[in-house]
Amino acid sequence: MKEGNFLVIIMIILLLIPLTGTVSAESQKPLVVTTISPLAGIVTDAFGDSVRVEYIIPPGADPHEYQLTTSQIELLQKADVIVTTGGHLPIEKKIAELQKEGVIRGRALFIDDYKRNGFRYLKEHWYNDKDNPHGVWADPYNALAIAKATEEALMQADPANAETYEVDYESFKERVLSIVLSYRALVKENTTAVIQMPPDQYAIEWLGIKAVAAIKPEEEVPAIGVDSLVKTAMKTSMVVYTRESSDQLKSAAKELAAKSGKPTAEVSIFWSDKPYTQVLIENSAAVVNALGGKVERIPVGGTDVTTYVIISLLVGLVLGTAIGVILKK
Repeated sequence: MKEGNFLVIIMIILLLIPLTGTVSAESQKPLVVTTISPLAGIVTDAFGDSVRVEYIIPPGADPHEYQLTTSQIELLQKADVIVTTGGHLPIEKKIAELQKEGVIRGRALFIDDYKRNGFRYLKEHWYNDKDNPHGVWADPYNALAIAKATEEALMQADPANAETYEVDYESFKERVLSIVLSYRALVKENTTAVIQMPPDQYAIEWLGIKAVAAIKPEEEVPAIGVDSLVKTAMKTSMVVYTRESSDQLKSAAKELAAKSGKPTAEVSIFWSDKPYTQVLIENSAAVVNALGGKVERIPVGGTDVTTYVIISLLVGLVLGTAIGVILKK
């Protein structure tokens, strides 16, 4: 072999060595598969580079109608941990069946796993006070319960890195509770709202805002006419609707707000590819702004650190000191 060719081969081998090592290290991380993208946002925000995260239901698909594909079942078979919304979606019921049959060997997390860590269902005050299973992750306390259950499952699947998962979770918890304490202090008592759909309840009730009516009361129930809700809306503080909802339902919410003279807040429930704390801040700021407050969010720092400085001031509310929260990932 000529000396030049030999040197080229050596160079190629040397270049491939770090690449191979990187791929190998990445494949050794636990795989967490979530059923929907917001849950992936929670897991990614909480555990970052410590895990690999994928979700099943694509953005825009109806989670109540979606069915597992063959390739997705194969993905679930590779998962170390599977994170569900609690178990009420059709694909989550199928996951429970596959786990019972031994097809899926990874730890699948359901409602009982979350309840042990402080998860709570809210009651649909507008619909016979039944448990509301929709959008539960938008409540920060539920997000913490889901993350905590995930931490426990990761520690079981990968005990060698248990301390890493514990530190990751504690950091996530601190960031979430910082947001909760700051924004909760800015909402007056006895604040109420008409919401567009049941999931919106979880974006506001942790703030102390009670959802007293819904334009679309339940998944299987037709939307209520706007004119029928005007008197109710006039007695509330605001109208809340979801960014990802249909144009028809958005129009109904905006029409109701206009006819009742109430402000609107747009929140996100079914987002994708965003960290949970970012969406929590955006939703909270939208609600506070709608209630007459001013929230400025100033990004600071480089690409590796996401830092937010939140300064909030409500009309008619005097704060002894400015509220500042710095979130570092």
